[in-house]
Amino acid sequence: RAAVGGISQKMLTTTLRGLERDGFVTRKVFPTIPPRVDYELTELGHELLVPVGALGEWARKNTQRVQSARARFDEMQA
Repeated sequence: RAAVGGISQKMLTTTLRGLERDGFVTRKVFPTIPPRVDYELTELGHELLVPVGALGEWARKNTQRVQSARARFDEMQA
């Protein structure tokens, strides 16, 4: 949760459960107090890293272009 930042525990749990349902992660519960839960990428999850990583890299490279387009649009709307 700390690595993600700005996300509630409920939203993180909901998202991880959805990823588990879709087959991208596995979940292992440890019967400790407090309970500990570990998530791990499945083979399908590892395969998804390639296109998601490419999309993230594209977004990083094009942030300025998107911001410029937004500024032009906002200027025309004013």
